[in-house]
Parts: sequence; C-alpha cells; structure tokens
Amino acid sequence: MARGTWRAAWRAGCLLSSVVAIEGAAAESDAPAITRAGDTIELRAGLLTRRLDVANGRIATTQLRVDGTDLLAGPSAEFRVTFQRAVPNRRPGGLRRDAALPAAGPGAWVTDSPVEWKDPITIDGGKLAAAFRLVRLAVTNPRPGVRQLHLRVRSGSENPLPGVFLDLRYEIYDGFPVIRKWIEITNNGPYWLKIDQLVIDDIELAAEFRSATALTPAERGTESSIVAFGQADRSRGLIAASEIPSAPRRIAPTGAMGYADEHFEWVLGPSENFVSEPVFHFAYSGAVEQTLAGVSTPLDRAVERPFQRFLEQVVGLRGNAAAVPAPIWCSYTNFLTDINDRTMREQADIAARCGFVTFQLDEGWAGTPSPGGTEPDPARFPDFEATSRYITAQGLKLGLWVSCIRGPEAKDFAALPEAPSAPAVINTKRGSGMSFASAWRDYFGNDLVYLRDRFGATYVKEDLTNLSKGDFAAGHESRTPKESLLRGLRGLLRANDRLAELAPDMWIQITHEIYWRTPGPPADLAVLKHASAFHTSPNTYFGAGIGSKRVSPDWAFDPQKLRADLLLGCWTARQRFFGHRGLPLWAVEFYAANAVNFKGSLTPAVQDRQVCSWLMGAPTVFAGDLSSLTPENIAHYRQRFDLIKRLARTYDLYRYFEYSGVPEPTDTGWHWWGKLDDEGCGAVVVMRGSAGEDGRRINVPWTRAERTYRVTALLSGRALGEFSGAQLRAGTLELALPAYGQEILELAPAGNFTATSATSSP
Repeated sequence: MARGTWRAAWRAGCLLSSVVAIEGAAAESDAPAITRAGDTIELRAGLLTRRLDVANGRIATTQLRVDGTDLLAGPSAEFRVTFQRAVPNRRPGGLRRDAALPAAGPGAWVTDSPVEWKDPITIDGGKLAAAFRLVRLAVTNPRPGVRQLHLRVRSGSENPLPGVFLDLRYEIYDGFPVIRKWIEITNNGPYWLKIDQLVIDDIELAAEFRSATALTPAERGTESSIVAFGQADRSRGLIAASEIPSAPRRIAPTGAMGYADEHFEWVLGPSENFVSEPVFHFAYSGAVEQTLAGVSTPLDRAVERPFQRFLEQVVGLRGNAAAVPAPIWCSYTNFLTDINDRTMREQADIAARCGFVTFQLDEGWAGTPSPGGTEPDPARFPDFEATSRYITAQGLKLGLWVSCIRGPEAKDFAALPEAPSAPAVINTKRGSGMSFASAWRDYFGNDLVYLRDRFGATYVKEDLTNLSKGDFAAGHESRTPKESLLRGLRGLLRANDRLAELAPDMWIQITHEIYWRTPGPPADLAVLKHASAFHTSPNTYFGAGIGSKRVSPDWAFDPQKLRADLLLGCWTARQRFFGHRGLPLWAVEFYAANAVNFKGSLTPAVQDRQVCSWLMGAPTVFAGDLSSLTPENIAHYRQRFDLIKRLARTYDLYRYFEYSGVPEPTDTGWHWWGKLDDEGCGAVVVMRGSAGEDGRRINVPWTRAERTYRVTALLSGRALGEFSGAQLRAGTLELALPAYGQEILELAPAGNFTATSATSSP
C-alpha cells in the first residue's frame, strides 16, 4: 500500500460493528461482578466500580467510582498506542562487528539491516471507528475467585493496519477492591510495525483526587511503582500500581499508567504480538481517625493490610516472610574483594557465634581477572567445596555473589560466543556485560542452580549490569536499542523464574545495580514477582571506618564519631524501609548495619538500635569485620538475634508492618511501628531520637479492642502487665527511654484471648 493510500484509508475508517453478547451469568449484587446493560459495561469490585461505554465507535471509561464517588475528570481515552511502519518492509537488524573497522570501541559496530520508521498513527479508545471495530466482548472465570472482561478490537482489511488487533483484559477478584488491566497487541498483517507511546490505562483523575503519595521511591530516573491518588486528607482514592519493571514504567500525575516514552518501543513482525505488564487500581475509603499520637488514614490502613494481602495472593511474590534467611552477614564491608579461605573461615566462626543465619560471600570468591562468574578463584580458595562445607558446618546458610559481567576466558563465552551485550560501550573494566536478551539468560539461570548443587548455596546475590545502555547485537532478540531495554529486563526476570523452578529453596536477591544501571532504581512490584528480595540503594558504610580495609588499631578515627555514624546508618535504614512501605518490607534488603567495633564505637545500645531499625523490615543486611567485635558484642548479637528469631517463628513477624495512627519516622523525637498479626499479637518497636521527652504514652492502634494482651518490654526484660486492646489503642501504656533509646514490646495473648490463628489472613 502506497503512503498516500495508507493515509487515506486511515482517514476513511469504518463503523463500529455491533458487539457480541456478553458471556457468563451476572453475579449477585453484593459480590464482585461484571454486568452489561446495552452499550454500558460495569465492573464492580467492592468499593471500586468502573463503567465502560462501548457505543458510537469507542471504548471509554465514563465513571471510576470509589464508595459511590466518581474520581474522573471526564471520559477516558482508555488506552493509547502509536504504530509506525518499517521502510523498507523487513526485520530491523541489531549490531554486528564490521571487519573493516578497529576491533574495539563503539566504532567497531554497525547496524545490520537498518530501517526507517514512517507514517506514525496513534489510536486510542476514542478513535476506534477510524480503523477498528469491536469484535469480542466476553466475561469469563479464568480461575476460582476471578472474573475477566475481554474486549477485542480488530482492524478492517482496507486500512493502514491490516491484520492488527488489540485485546484489552480487565480482572476483578473476590475480596479485593481492585481492577487490574493489561493489553495485548497482535500483528497478523504483512508489515513490520513498531509500537511506542503505549498507555495501558489512559484515565484522567479530577483535580481534587490528584493528591499523590508515593508508596515506593521515585529516584535515579525511575518512577515509583505504587502511587496513591486521592483527596488531600487521604480519606478516599485509588492506589495506582504498575507491574512494569524498572525505568520503562510511567505513572502520570493524572493517574494514567503505561510505559515511559523515553524507554519503550517494540517491534512487531508479521504474526508477532506484544503483551503488556498489568497495571491496577486498588480503592480505599473511610474515616480519618485522630489518635493519641497521630492520624490514621484509610490509605495507610489499606496499605498495611489488604493491599499487602492482594500482593501476596493475587499479584504473586517470589519469596515469603517466613522464609527470609535472616539475619544475614555479607563479606563486602572492610574486605571488598580481598577475601580468601582463611579469612572467611575466621569470619564464619564469629558469625555463627553471633547467631547469623546466612553467610554471604560477596565479590572476590570467583575467578579472576574477571570476577563475577561461578568458578572459584583457585588462588584465594584452593578447595572451595571444602570452604563451603566449613561454612555450612557452622550452622550457616551459604550465600554467593554473582554478576552478569564476564571476561573472555569465562566458560560462558565458550558455550555461547554471541552472548556479550552490544554495543561495546556496555563493556566495563571487569569484562563484558552479558545479554539477557539472548539465550544466555537461561544459561545464567541454569548456572546459578549449579551453585546450589555443587557448593550448597541457598542464597544468591545477582549484581552488576548496564541494561539502561541497551543491547541489540545481531543474533539477539532485540531489534532496536530502545526495544532492548524492556527485553533485557524481562530476560533478567525470566532467568530468575528458571532458577526458581530448578532450585525452589534458593533465596534470590537482585541488586539495584543489575536492575537498570549503577547506582540503580528502588525496588518495585515487578522484581518481587520474580526474585525473593531486592538490594536497594544506596549502600552505606557508616561507622565501618575505612570500608575497604580490615579494622586496624592504627586507625586515627574518633570512636565517638564512628558511633555517631553507626547511629546515622540506623536512621538511614529506617528512612529507606519506610519509603518502600507499599511493598512487603521483608523483601527489601538495605546495606548495611555495620558490625564493626573500633575502640568501643559499637556498644550494646548501638547494637540494639541496629536490630530495631532493621526490624522495620527484616534484619538484612549486616556487614563489617567481625574480628573487631568484643566477646560482649558477640554475646549481645546472639541474644538479640535469638530473640528476633523466636518472635519471627511465633508471629510470622517479618510479614507485618503497621504505621497508621502513630508518628512518622524521626531521629529527633519518638516514633514506633507495629509488627502485629491479624489478632494484634507480635511486636511493637519503639525508638527515641536525640531529643523528645524522657517518657511518653505509646498508643497501639492495631490491636483487637476486645482482646487482652500481655505486654513485655523485651530489651529491658520487664513485664509491663496485661492490657485490653482498647487500652493499648488509647495509649494507656507508658514508656521511658533515654536519648537514642529503643524497646521492643511483645504483645502476647492473655486473659480472654481466643485467637484463631496468629498468621491468619483477611
């Protein structure tokens, strides 16, 4: 078809056909349901109702109601995508080496089979009549407790996009006020096409519902994956969540969700399709409650409990709180890559005495000159199997660091010569970055299983890449540099799915440095669907002295200054955990609580502050030269770690985090948070900063009012008595702490308590 004909056909368009009858019976009025009346379709999921209009050649959301209140500024465009055609009409190639050019540097690469992209056409739900018609409207039950609305729009034969069709899918779930959506675009025509500017859910919230609260950080060029929109007092609104990985994600200030234009495009050859990651809205509404020490909003209460259960039960998480291999010690601080059999046996002895669960060898254990593979360095570890057996014989789980950078001598190159990423600017001084947009991703996943089988490693830390620079070498799957960004991220996650299949007992940790660039993005929903945990930035070495050197009595540090730095590390950890509060905090690893003592810098009180601060999530990760610890330090860590392990076993402690109705984190005054199960049992962690009163009343808004609890101050070893849930909510409990003091309050069943399960779910 000539270009002029292409344009004319686009302008001419065609009329929307009558839709097919809806499939499936209507649900009861008080249950989640998808119903149709004429050209109007309504999805009802508890508090949340979405009304779609499919009349007059369009698909549009005309209402998005939360508890009866419409949040939209007007009818939505529903989705938006731009198509372009390849000229000439052929598959665009990746990069290949040019034999006539120098062998190194970006100039050694040329584009194989380049094309130009011409004649952009944008369609959205309001422009369907110009080229598409609705051919399928069905409701199905794909699995128990799930209802799905499926809309298909298909291009007519006489228009610029012959053979193209789009499938829009919406799902609702029993027990959750959620509507989840994704889109699939299929090219069954004769042309090579490129799609970009893809908005999966193109809604526009009214101005009074655009007050935004980020529930994961937005930083380093990457947007938050979870943003709450609603009224300024957080009494009513929507939690907008995207399952798109890393920087290609976009959540607009209007509430629309899709892909970031600067990081996304996708090529569709004949017969190919693209399936987007899902996005969803989670509704919240209720009373704003003033408590003794703060304000409890419906948003905060929704995030604490039902939203977390939705992530567990529907979105799906690779790990779980009960399996967190904590506390973890990592070898990097004070050692960097300078580790060997002797020093690691020495550290393992002390780690076992401290009560650590996992002993993670970071960079330096694998071979040189390109560390990061899966073969031990024979000079540093002549018999790594013996080293591994020694570590596990101390009762420790073995963790190993692995990167995706390889030198030319690596076995990966022998097996897959085309595995390196391209262009060459991705290469680093350590070697070549490997391509997750090639078969190497499966080789990588299989190779990590090798670590489990040969050395007994049950924890792996995946590190180092430069996915943000693109990877479209000839022979790889990507056809353009921009397409390779999402392909690379998806390949990384697929490699971890492979690992999970073959070694389900391995705890998989992905770092920010492998998930986009160095330093990289914060944790998000996408990565936690495929990995057990995420190592968030920035790494901190506060209080470790010279972070690259073992502790020496010759250092000229002031121990008081190092102690202040250790306390700063605790405050930084609490800020990072709280910033990720939309995610399960047990899956967020923050580096590091430095277990380093230089001339008395690490006191038992500082150790308590480390344990309490990391207990906002879970005690991951500790680091530092353990040889610097005194016998008192070692015994104190052991006592506190044993205490935390007991609480975790008894109450599934890491699974919970409550913060509504109490002060937000501070390092000057008082703040506290809950780690309480659905019956209100577990722990409340209380911390005082540099100032504030010596004593104050502590309210616990998350108890059951009618229950009775036995409260014990665990760090000071004091029984505080029995309190009703109503008394704890009201702040009857009083506590005294010194500056920079902390306490862990255990709330155990007492009196009339008839709990059904300490770990039950709503």
